[in-house]
Amino acid sequence: MPLVIAVDGPAASGKGSIASRLAAWLDLPHLDTGLLYRAVGMAVLRAGGDLDDPEFAASKARTLDLAALDDPDLIGRAAGEAASRVALHPPVRAALLQLQKDFAAQPSGAVLDGRDIGTVIAPDAPVKLYVTAAPEVRARRRWLQLTGRGEDVTFEAVLEDIRIRDARDADRDAAPMTAASDAVLLDTTEMDIEAAFDAARRIVEAARGT
Repeated sequence: MPLVIAVDGPAASGKGSIASRLAAWLDLPHLDTGLLYRAVGMAVLRAGGDLDDPEFAASKARTLDLAALDDPDLIGRAAGEAASRVALHPPVRAALLQLQKDFAAQPSGAVLDGRDIGTVIAPDAPVKLYVTAAPEVRARRRWLQLTGRGEDVTFEAVLEDIRIRDARDADRDAAPMTAASDAVLLDTTEMDIEAAFDAARRIVEAARGT
């Protein structure tokens, strides 16, 4: 049976780093599904479109080239805000749904991280993690990442972004961010990445053992 690992959680919780390390450890393909929405959001902005226009955003989602996921601008603050807004639109989510499901259905298995992997994309995944951390801790991680890239942004602004995105992701009608009922909660508030990965690895090993 293919090993599919679903890693969900809010922004800057550590889920992406954990997922990529799990994929490398298990030699499995990895998809950061958040990058799909960031790429769609940036495509809308670069085309001069309205992020709140569902059909225009969906048109960009339907023609998304996966090579766009290598764009370094997708890590920026603007891409994060754009992703959160286009992800609200059911037509955008529908356009990206099959791509994500196909990735999860690879014979080798796969590791996917996002906000609705364990609930929508791969509800039958044998391993599900929900990674979270206190908003202030997540904001500091993201602030350090952004300022390290040369962005001029305050910690307070990033914290406000985090809180807005959390509310938007949790309250949207289409695939709201929530932990799957059978997901294992991993709180990384007091963990560095090494400790978080070790905890995630033990969760995977326990799930595989059962």
